[in-house]
Amino acid sequence: MGAGRGNSGNIGCMSAGERAPLSGTTLAGALVRPGGFWRAVEVTEVTGSTNADLLERAAGGAPEGTVLVAEAQTAGRGRMGRAWVSRPGAALTFSVLLRPVVVPPARRGWIPLLAGVAIASAVGAAAGLDARLKWPNDVLVGGRKLAGILAEQAAGAVVVGVGLNVSARRDELPIETATSLALEGAAGTGRQQLLGAALGELERWYLAWANGASPGDPDASGLRAEYRHRSVTLGRPVRVEFPGGDAARGTALDVDTEGRLVLQTAGDQLAVSAGDVVHLR
Repeated sequence: MGAGRGNSGNIGCMSAGERAPLSGTTLAGALVRPGGFWRAVEVTEVTGSTNADLLERAAGGAPEGTVLVAEAQTAGRGRMGRAWVSRPGAALTFSVLLRPVVVPPARRGWIPLLAGVAIASAVGAAAGLDARLKWPNDVLVGGRKLAGILAEQAAGAVVVGVGLNVSARRDELPIETATSLALEGAAGTGRQQLLGAALGELERWYLAWANGASPGDPDASGLRAEYRHRSVTLGRPVRVEFPGGDAARGTALDVDTEGRLVLQTAGDQLAVSAGDVVHLR
């Protein structure tokens, strides 16, 4: 598990604003090792969606630990069917293929939360920023959205996509409440260094969670404790907007063993598996 962290230090950093192309050869040389978790790291100049591409490869038998990075996406997807388009070189956009076959299906809802913990940890290590988590899939800095995560299942695999705003200017961001590493004054905005840190943290947390004595147990792996520590959703009043158009209000109490948000409503407790959370004052 420590190999991922060590490898990230071998990847060069670039200065803010350069938007230099990523080097697939450099990334693969630094991150892919015999017997290591990351099996392949590929960079493509442009694609519709890295998640869609890896889901197709998963159906064809691609191994766990396959990583696809895109300089630009033209048909990227966010949660609940939203479009997500990245400008060339302004973001770090990648997907990873996981096969958590020993994890009970009910506990795989922790995968996007695990990815959030990993990305927040990587942002702290590589960029020197205090990143926090909004349930279920947003990484925030200073209350603004820095990164989004989308996990999709198919063919016995889970593909996790990450979109992290790196050098985007304010006028390049899709929503007013978004931000980027450059706008937040990050200590480093080199995308190759950031990817190395992100994959190192993903490997560390995923192996602890999926390959421990109790696969998928968020408590035994320390994952739930770390998520609670980084969460800005727990303990506050929220409105949850469900995919079908309904909504519920209450206080966000916890995340359960399946990764669901436990909401205390006026009449009862509700475990929410999917929905958009609005933080209320």
